Amino acid sequence: MNNRAGSFLWNLRQFSTLVPTSKTIRLYSLGLCRPKIIYSSWNLRNLLLNNLDNSMLSSIRYLFQYALIFKPGGDDFQRKGIRTLAVLSAERLLCPRKLSFDSKHSVFSDEELKKINLHHENSDKGVLIKETRPPTVTVSKLCRECNSLSDVLDSFSKAPTFPSSNYFSAMWTIAKRMSNDQKRFEKQLMFNHPAFNQLCEHVMREAKIMRYDHLMFSFLAVVKLGIPQNTLLVQTLLRVVQERINECDEKCLSVLSAVLEAMEPCKNVDVLRAGLRILVEQQVWNIERVFTLQAVMKCIGKDAPDSLKKKLEMKALRELDRFSLLNSQRMFEVLAAMNYRSVVLLNECSKMVVGNIHGCPLKILLNILQSCRDLRYYNVDLFKGIADYVTTTFDIWKLKQVLFLLISFENLGFRPVALMDLVMKRVVDEPGLLNAKSVISLLHVYSSLSHFNKCQTQAFLEVMTSALTGYLHHISSENLLCAVCSFCSMNHFPLAPINQLLKKDIIKELLMSDFEIRMDTNRNKVLSFSDTDVIASTNIERIAVLCVPRSVYCLDSTHPRGFLAVKMRHLKLMGFRVILINNWEMEKLEMKEAITFLKTEIYSSKTLPTVDVNLQSTC
Repeated sequence: MNNRAGSFLWNLRQFSTLVPTSKTIRLYSLGLCRPKIIYSSWNLRNLLLNNLDNSMLSSIRYLFQYALIFKPGGDDFQRKGIRTLAVLSAERLLCPRKLSFDSKHSVFSDEELKKINLHHENSDKGVLIKETRPPTVTVSKLCRECNSLSDVLDSFSKAPTFPSSNYFSAMWTIAKRMSNDQKRFEKQLMFNHPAFNQLCEHVMREAKIMRYDHLMFSFLAVVKLGIPQNTLLVQTLLRVVQERINECDEKCLSVLSAVLEAMEPCKNVDVLRAGLRILVEQQVWNIERVFTLQAVMKCIGKDAPDSLKKKLEMKALRELDRFSLLNSQRMFEVLAAMNYRSVVLLNECSKMVVGNIHGCPLKILLNILQSCRDLRYYNVDLFKGIADYVTTTFDIWKLKQVLFLLISFENLGFRPVALMDLVMKRVVDEPGLLNAKSVISLLHVYSSLSHFNKCQTQAFLEVMTSALTGYLHHISSENLLCAVCSFCSMNHFPLAPINQLLKKDIIKELLMSDFEIRMDTNRNKVLSFSDTDVIASTNIERIAVLCVPRSVYCLDSTHPRGFLAVKMRHLKLMGFRVILINNWEMEKLEMKEAITFLKTEIYSSKTLPTVDVNLQSTC
């Protein structure tokens, strides 16, 4: 009997060394909330032998790698792995699980211990779950309860929950409902909020363990909220998305495309875009939604391999029968972003657009026309369909809206006769609608397309002259020059604008352009304008550098066409040496190469043969 009692007390001392006596730390799930420290001054020996006066929390569980288990029939003991040890409250006693004593020598009988264990497990489980798992906060709940970005951050600071990405997604959803000015103000408050840095840290810690779709939506929200791209948060998300890109499903593919489209080029963005191209090439035939396909096509960029562009074109052609009206309207912009002119796709989408054009918003019409220009796609039926729709619904359009369309048509070289006649009539009937910008733009469009109407042209020109005269002191010298040039092209010569243009200060301002370079006749040194004023005896050569597109030349040659030839002739008569720079060649060069090329052309003693021949033939 004495041996049993001695062995029992010795074992109790061993347990007391295993149980912490100063403090314990409860870590919430995934370690994403603040650690909660619970102080206590108990040990297992006091628990079994004293009067249990100390208050204890019933929800604490201590994890043991090994614990001692007594055999009821002998003096020895053995080690055995035990999962958890529950601590009872001050009102009830609980022995460790799987820890058994001889019923003859224990404080309670086996039946009483079983009842205590069962009662404690049932009551303790609910308390543990309630304390360690905070209530889930969803994006929709945050959007309902919060009215500003700061409200979302306040909610996060009170009780952070996993995943933290929900808070960024909620902030972006709320920001989309705001006006631009309010959004700008709210973003500034967001950056200055004390919980903002803490939220960023949580998102960076959770990035590798949160679901991939949560990661992508939070990444999109971070980018859309305007968080600078060079911050640690954005760069961390970029790297994690790269590492986990194989987890990308179709929905994530669409979100990732939207993210990359909104970001500026940098090394991490370029690497991620390259990874997206590889992923798309592998999964292109498995994409089910047309919207996702178009988002991917728009994102891969102009420098994507032609083989990938061709594969995406074939996938889009396969899905043509599933195209909605919105898909057809959007395809123009998508192909322009790829810089890939698929005539078959464009023709089919044009038919869909023209057949369902009523009610089409102005923004979509302008995007279609701009994309056609970028792709050099000239579909007269499409242009005529858009022009006829605007003509038949002319009364519901503002003059400013119609002017935007006319500018787009002029860029394409298309003259919508009926629409331009209606605009003429409205300008004559309501001259008060004109402002300085609309006057300059209308004159440019009508002179460029050389549009005349026997009944209204003269009245139209008089109204435009009167409107321009009222803005003579409010427009720039360059705009005045463009307006007078447009009038002259239409065989109209208004005295007031011309007299204003011929004033010395206007001419001096127009001649003091940067489109001019002055250097010595030996072409060794470029002189500033102050130097040329001081050194009057120095022989000076004036050089005009013109950067021109391919369209100013005759087809398959470097022979200048009409307007460029006239400009070059006039510059030569004014004493300039003309240097033509082809912009499509400059775009292929790096900055250093472009600078070297320009220096070579400017300082070179040779002259362009085609320029001289053209000037001699036109003088």
